[in-house]
Amino acid sequence: MNWDFDFITNGQMVYFLQGAKWTLIISLASVVLGVIFGSLLTLLKRSKIKIFKFVSSAYVEIVRGTPLLLQIFIVYFGLSNVLNINELLAVIIALSLNSSAYVSELIRAGIEAVDKGQMEAARSLGMTEAMAMRKIVIPQAIKNILPAIGNEFVAIIKESSMASTLGVAELMYAANVVSTKSFNKTETLIMSAVFYFVMTFSLGRLIKYIERRMKVSDTN
Repeated sequence: MNWDFDFITNGQMVYFLQGAKWTLIISLASVVLGVIFGSLLTLLKRSKIKIFKFVSSAYVEIVRGTPLLLQIFIVYFGLSNVLNINELLAVIIALSLNSSAYVSELIRAGIEAVDKGQMEAARSLGMTEAMAMRKIVIPQAIKNILPAIGNEFVAIIKESSMASTLGVAELMYAANVVSTKSFNKTETLIMSAVFYFVMTFSLGRLIKYIERRMKVSDTN
């Protein structure tokens, strides 16, 4: 087998660089919105109002029980005629809604990992439950879930490849464009794999560094 990577030197690498840029933009936007929506889901799930708990729990189960690609299609074909959204926005919305279901579970687990005695101690000092959550529980829960949120970011980077099915010019779409121009399908896929690895590996190292820094700050 003779591999041909001439596209690296003939100016077509710009497609991969642009694709990687859009992959990171899509992933970052989706994670940020996923954390916001996930936090709201957690509040609803912890609510004393049963209908809120039911709706949030049902949403999480439905999202986690259906394929992401199906969710992207539902958002795009379901909302494009109503709200006139483009493919990029549809992908970001779908990834955000998908991520929020997983992030809400991470936040819930982070809150539950905080010793319940701290809430009781805060209440005994005259704090309301909301104040104790805001000042005592949530800051500790954030420390617990930050590494997991980072891992969710890594997962979203890989899952964003499904945006190519709608023609969004992210990394996989770029690989398809270059393979069409160069007729080197395997080589362009290998190059896109290198880009994904560099992004996810670098982010993984950053997450490990943050974890170590957090452990050091906890011991001081």
